[in-house]
Formats: sequence, C-alpha cells, structure tokens
Amino acid sequence: MKLRTYHLYLILTGALVFNACSTKKDAFVNRNWHALNTKYNVLYNGNLAFEEGREQLHNSYRDNYWDILPVERLEVKDEIKLDSENNNPNFIRAEDKATKAIQKHSMDIGNEERNPQTAEAFLLLGKARYFDQRYIPAIESFNYVLQKYTQSKNLNEAAIWREKTHIRMENEELALKNLKRLLKYENLKDQEYADARAMMAQAYINLKAPDTAIQQLKIATAYTKKNLEKGRYYFIIGQLYNQLGHKDSANYAFDKII
Repeated sequence: MKLRTYHLYLILTGALVFNACSTKKDAFVNRNWHALNTKYNVLYNGNLAFEEGREQLHNSYRDNYWDILPVERLEVKDEIKLDSENNNPNFIRAEDKATKAIQKHSMDIGNEERNPQTAEAFLLLGKARYFDQRYIPAIESFNYVLQKYTQSKNLNEAAIWREKTHIRMENEELALKNLKRLLKYENLKDQEYADARAMMAQAYINLKAPDTAIQQLKIATAYTKKNLEKGRYYFIIGQLYNQLGHKDSANYAFDKII
C-alpha cells in the first residue's frame, strides 16, 4: 500500500512539473516556474560570464592621459563587427545563456510576453554584443526590449544602452535626440539619470562641444553612486576646462578627485 501511494505521488509530481514546464499555458505556476528558472539558472550564469568579460576589458584598458579620456573605459577598434568571430569567450557565453533563456523560457501568449525575465535576457544579449563591438545586433536587441516589453522595469536601461551604441556608431545627433526625450518623459533612477547624462557628455565631446559636455558631466557626478565613475568624470571635466583655457576651473575639478 505504501509503495503504491509512493508511486502515485511520483506520477502526480511528475505531471505537475511537466505541466509547469509548458510555455504555452498562461497560469500562475507556469509563469513563476519559467521566471524563476530564467532568473536563477540561465540568466544568473549569463550575467556572471558578462561581468567577467567586462572586468577583463576594464583591467586590460590603459588610458592615454594626453588625450581627453572617454567617459567609458573601453578600448574600441575601428571596424564594426557583424558576427562573433574572435570575440571574448565570456561575452560569447553570456550571449549563449541569454539566447537559451529566450528560447526555453519565453512565454509569448497572445502576442504578450508572460515571463518578465525574458526582457532581461534580451538586455543581456544586447550588452554582450555591445562589448564585443557588434553594434548593429546589439541595437536590434535593445530595440526589441523597447518595442516588445513596454511594461518592463528594464526599459530605461535598454534605452540608455541603445544610445551608448548609437554613439559608438558615430550617430551622436540621434543619440542626443533620444536621450533628451528619455530625460523629459521618463522617471529615471539616480544611476540611470547619471548614465544618461554621461552618455550625452560623450556625444558632445565627440561633436567638439566641450562646454556643453562639462555641464552634462557635472550633473552626472552629482547623481552617480559609483566613486570610480565620479572620479573619472571630474578628471574629464578638468581636461575639458584645460582645453578651454580655464586653468583655475580645471584645477578645482582635479582637486575634487583627491
């Protein structure tokens, strides 16, 4: 009797798990099953790989202090890549994990995504492509988040990353237009606000408008929570003031770093 009960228990448990695995049923257990598996398994490993790859890039990058520093510490090669040849293996792994999360756990039912973690998978996909300098595929990923997941908590982050990518592709005017719209109409968190302002500063630096870039970086320093970013922004402000011939203002900015 106990053996029969145990077998019945296994059958029922297996049936429940099988039913929960379905991506076509819009039920509470299905949504939570796929959301949890995406967040704590596939995406977790993908984010780990992404952070390792980004850390490698940061550690290998060397600033040229004779030139105006870029806002983001990232060595950029001249060519724009379209495929994944000769790429950082950590970013390849992050992209693979993001793709797996989308393929196995997306719950697109009635043209509406029921798994909120899928937007994060597309965001990770875009970030990995960005750092591998595959800018066109990266923009495709960010655009997909912005167009498909209009209720996602990742919308502002995806918008900022898309404009970062536009700036890398020398589309500064488009990036500035979109970032100004974002600042005007969306309620950004402090770090998002700082990131948006910093990217606007980079666009103005590229467009040879140092005075406007300074104003954007000053705002970014006030809102960023990251001390390394704050110090970098102050240093660039000092460099830009030197470029404009404002030595006292430059020295004041440099003193803020200490």
